[in-house]
Parts: sequence; C-alpha cells; structure tokens
Amino acid sequence: MNRQFAVFGHPIAHSLSPHIHDLFAAQFGDALDYRRQDVVAADFVGAVQAFFAAAGSGLNITVPHKEAAYRLATQRSARAECAGSVNTLWQDAQGRLHGDTTDGAGLCADLQRQGFLPPAARVLLVGAGGAARAVVQPLLAAGVASLDICNRSAQRAVDLVHDMHHLGPLRALALSEIDTAYDLVINATAASLHGEVAALPAAALAPTTACYDMVYGAAATPFLAWCQAQGAQRCSDGLGMLVEQAAEAYALWWGRRPQTQPVLTALRGHLSASV
Repeated sequence: MNRQFAVFGHPIAHSLSPHIHDLFAAQFGDALDYRRQDVVAADFVGAVQAFFAAAGSGLNITVPHKEAAYRLATQRSARAECAGSVNTLWQDAQGRLHGDTTDGAGLCADLQRQGFLPPAARVLLVGAGGAARAVVQPLLAAGVASLDICNRSAQRAVDLVHDMHHLGPLRALALSEIDTAYDLVINATAASLHGEVAALPAAALAPTTACYDMVYGAAATPFLAWCQAQGAQRCSDGLGMLVEQAAEAYALWWGRRPQTQPVLTALRGHLSASV
C-alpha cells in the first residue's frame, strides 16, 4: 500500500511538490501517493487532523498556513522554534504531531551548491516577513560574517533583528543606510510574485555580488532582471531552494535523502517547456 502525503496551501494548483516527490521516490523505488489540497485558513486545523486520522504519513505546508502549522504541532524542532513556522508535519507512533521547517536548510544547500555562500560572506536579506525569519538562523549557522536585514517597512526589520539578535552578527538597516556592496543579496519578499521589484538601492550590488530570489519561474524574476541591469553577473532564482527543502522533508519522512541535481534539472526543463 502506498504511503499517503500531501501539500496544503491556498492557492495550491501551481505547486510542483507532487512532481518533486514522485521524482525522489523513483530514485529509491518508494511507493507513495502525493497530492495537492487547497485548504483555506478556517479549515486548516480540521484538514490536518482528518489527514492523519486517515493514516496519512506526512504533510508539506505552504502559504498561508506555516504559522498555523507551527501552533498546531506539539513536538517542534529547534529550527522550527527559531523560525516560528513549520512547513513539514508528521505523526509518531504515539500520535504526537511533529513539526519542522526545512526552508532555511533548503536555501543554504542551494546557495552552497552554486558557490553563493563562501566563508565569511557579507549578506543582505531583503524582507522581514515569514520567509526571511525562516532562513536567518541557518544563514548565521553557515558562518556568514554579517547578515543585514532591510525591509520597505523598516520597523519590521528592526523587530526581526530584536527577536534574533542573540543568534549572531545581525543588523537591521534602513534602505537609505545601504551604501556598500554585499557578497550575497537574497530577496525574501513576495514582490516578484506580483511583477514588482523589491525596493533596494543599487549600491548594494557589485558585478561580483551573487543575487538570489526565493521566487522562481521560467524567465528571470523582476528582482533578478533588475540585478542583471545593475551589472550583477551571478543570479539565481529559488527553484533549487524548492527542491532542496523538499529533499530535507523527504529525509525526515523516509530516513534517506534523495539526490537533488537530477530533479532540479528535470524541473528546469519542465518550466522552460511550459513557456
């Protein structure tokens, strides 16, 4: 009998998670049934409870439910506690609901794969919402020299740094205070999803700056197109992060980690063919 998995979100029709996990399963010959389920906020708790009551094995959680999943989980990993969000759920033999977040690990794995996260890198994180909060601790743990956070609403960046300042060299900057180029700039805002460019001074970029957008697509995102226009020569979208965080979730559920490069190559081809 196939093990049952799903991804819950709203909206969810665009999710590549079923395809990704099918490709992972094929590497091992694992039998699974992985589905998308559109769940509105009012139905989230009941939908999770119903899934596991029906012997479901694991859930991935995407927007807008990651904070609700955090509150629902009774056993949370240290990184989930730090992020205040959960994107992976499973139940143990005693019926306890475990929650973890694999987003930060997925981001760092993809950055390191591409050589975007050298030792002692100076990093700028654009955005101070849930996506940014989930990756602060893993970035600091990776050994960056400094991690600056900026946001269109400066107070949100200040609040995030206040919550996490004990984790390492973390600083909130107003957009007007950015006057030097970074080794790595990461866009953790949703601006690209709306066809907009995240507010950022061109001074943050040099030709050698690595630019990373957590959003992905068949063509360059608005953020990456802007970075390229400023002369940045190394740019990447977040498709690799998506695959790497999924591999981390797969390892939590199955106890073995799949190879990610073949899956990333297949997905990139899939996206290119869909244009």
